[in-house]
Amino acid sequence: MKDACIDFAAPYGMTQWCDGLLTVDPSGAVALCQTEEPSAPPVSLPQIVDALNQRGISAPILLRVQPFLDRSLKRLHAAFAAAFAEVGYQGVYRGVFPIKVNQQAEVIGRLVEVGRSSHYGLEVGSKPELMIALAQSLSDEGLLICNGAKDEAFIRLALLSRKAGFNTIIVIESLREFDIIRRVSTSLGIRPLLGVRVKLTERVGGKWQASSGDRSAFGLGALDLVTLMEELKATAFLDCLVLQHTHLGSQVPDIIDIRRATAEACRFYAELTAMGAPLTHIDLGGGLGVDYTGGRCSDGNSVNYTVQEYCTNIAETLRYAMDAAGLAHPVLVTESGRYVVAHSSIFIFDVLETTLYDSPDKPTALADDHHLLSDLLAVEGYINGTRMQEAFNDAVYYRDELRALFRRGQIGLAQMARAEQSFLYLNACFKKATELDGPRGSVHPQAGPFVDYYHGNFSLFQSLPDVWAIDQLHPMMPIQRLNEPPDRQAVFSDITCDSDGKIDRFVLAEGIGDALPVHRLRDDETYHIGVFFIGAYQETLGDLHNLFGDAPVVTISLDGEGGFTIEHETEGDSIAEVLSYFEYDPSACLDAFRRTVEQAVAKGRLSTAERRMMIAAYKDSLSGNTYFNPASPIASQPPR
Repeated sequence: MKDACIDFAAPYGMTQWCDGLLTVDPSGAVALCQTEEPSAPPVSLPQIVDALNQRGISAPILLRVQPFLDRSLKRLHAAFAAAFAEVGYQGVYRGVFPIKVNQQAEVIGRLVEVGRSSHYGLEVGSKPELMIALAQSLSDEGLLICNGAKDEAFIRLALLSRKAGFNTIIVIESLREFDIIRRVSTSLGIRPLLGVRVKLTERVGGKWQASSGDRSAFGLGALDLVTLMEELKATAFLDCLVLQHTHLGSQVPDIIDIRRATAEACRFYAELTAMGAPLTHIDLGGGLGVDYTGGRCSDGNSVNYTVQEYCTNIAETLRYAMDAAGLAHPVLVTESGRYVVAHSSIFIFDVLETTLYDSPDKPTALADDHHLLSDLLAVEGYINGTRMQEAFNDAVYYRDELRALFRRGQIGLAQMARAEQSFLYLNACFKKATELDGPRGSVHPQAGPFVDYYHGNFSLFQSLPDVWAIDQLHPMMPIQRLNEPPDRQAVFSDITCDSDGKIDRFVLAEGIGDALPVHRLRDDETYHIGVFFIGAYQETLGDLHNLFGDAPVVTISLDGEGGFTIEHETEGDSIAEVLSYFEYDPSACLDAFRRTVEQAVAKGRLSTAERRMMIAAYKDSLSGNTYFNPASPIASQPPR
């Protein structure tokens, strides 16, 4: 049975992209693996969803898997330790987590806790993020890196934090910023630890290549660096400069780009040291990517290297460059936020209904059918390999001509409905004859009209904003019924009233497809889809399109015996909370509605019993969540 499940799950390419975190159990369910206990039974994802539903937590749900978060952080540190030992690098690694990648308290707190033994630190780029960092219990050697634009209040708090025991390094982003740092530092009598952000000339590939190279928004180029060094010397602040920060990029797909950028960063480090800067730390920023597709290739949704290759390549490049310059090996800092948190979160939504673009029911020919409808029905007779294209062209032509006749009033609604049903029946015939390209998900060139719409209970803009904004791919698949072959091909629309609210590109075993293999809905069960690797950025970039708020968030640990424990739960936004975000007072809204209802009672439009029912419904809705909450699954609907 298990082998059969793996076979039916094969179209989704799960074994290629899951990184050992998932499997399919004998019941056909996606299951979470106990990564630190390989012998422990996997935990069924549908059973987790069912258990949460019994607690009143229904889809859509953002599920954080605590062991997956721990694993990524520990793996990163282990990979650098192995790389240093292999290449003979004599420095130490001090990673920091960029809070902007995931600001949620549960995530930050867990990373600080698990990373304390490795002296894992934090990176901030704003005053609110600095406030978060200063509320954490970092280890004595953990770093607090301050990037981004900084005003006097930011710099003052960062400087004062040094007295509280934080290893706070203020990274200079511009010449003007150094003037503020110098002035505030002098007034407080606190000597800062300084870094400088250096713009490289090397530009990396990927979706965020504009954040690298000499045209990046932040940092100093060669000319400004020389000016800064002169000012540091003139103001007696040169001895404070301990860190060089260089942002390699985000989700860099090609390891060669990482090597080249690292080598250039080393050249700047050697030159600044030669000019008298007492540098001890080199911060290579972000760049370590996630292989969302499992393709191991250098495109924007994949990477052509492993985490161990990344660490070894950086360590080797640093060692050779520092040895050649006769410099001690510096403390290595990276800000690998995406890699650390992406794998830990899974978004799960239910399918509310479907729009199917075929039908097994063949209309019966009637004597008064328009001849074009008779011609359309006759196409079935020559749907075969040699005349497939001809049959498809004819079916589309006859259907479109019948639609034109209806628009001109030459046929009635009944015949128009029979024409549409005939075309849906022919679609079923085409699907059977052409055998859709199931493993890839890209359908036969003639089969575009066959792809169904599955309508999901989620907001793309709220929960998966990068899918909409930058065509980010996240692997997704049904989490149940993988012990039976999928019999449909679908794209997904969300619950918003927006044509952009759809997912129509998918990670599949043989590449990127334009449809996802799915199963036909059953009336007696809820069909759930899982979207994986969404821990980076998605929670904080989401917007409130159509006023759909945050989904519930549940953090779980795995107990090693096939079960799980809820570590933390955050309820989804209520309608009242979402209204308050937009300056509506929910109590005032209720009062206004109550007045309107009272007027209707006074005019005799409503009874007092109806008034009571309407007020209760309004109050209940205010406290309810923003998503669809079906009492039972909804069956498939005809095309709309």
